[in-house]
Amino acid sequence: MAFEALDELLDERLELPIGGRLYTVDAPSAEIGLRTQALINAAAVAADGGRADEQVLGDAAERDLYREVLGAAHDQMVADGVKWPALKHAAITAMVWIAQDKNAAERYWNAAGDPSRLAPNRAARRNRSGAASSTPSRGSTSGTSTRPARPRGNSKGRKRR
Repeated sequence: MAFEALDELLDERLELPIGGRLYTVDAPSAEIGLRTQALINAAAVAADGGRADEQVLGDAAERDLYREVLGAAHDQMVADGVKWPALKHAAITAMVWIAQDKNAAERYWNAAGDPSRLAPNRAARRNRSGAASSTPSRGSTSGTSTRPARPRGNSKGRKRR
């Protein structure tokens, strides 16, 4: 088995629809990708109450990160008069893509950056998937029993939980 050409295997761009136009964001260089990941990691540490790497955050503040992650799409958006919230959302979506993957970027994009829409609460996820039903099916052998448990060896008659 031989390795296939990587550029044929990877989809190295995002296509973001804004205001009736489709903007193509090409994958960034390795340098920009590494810097973006370092920035996101530093921001996550800071958000969790830890001490962020101030050098990483300082370097990112000195550069036009949105321009770097959006590439040529940035200039197209500016020329087309895209509003700031849309450009910012596109840039953060690109950062999520760089730091995680295309699926995470798509979820972020479609949630419009709203964390409550991004990760529905646990109960809602369970109810949609049917994974956690409070009543086991009749034929289920993995649900809870209505019969009291029998005492075991040294358990002194306590019921199992």
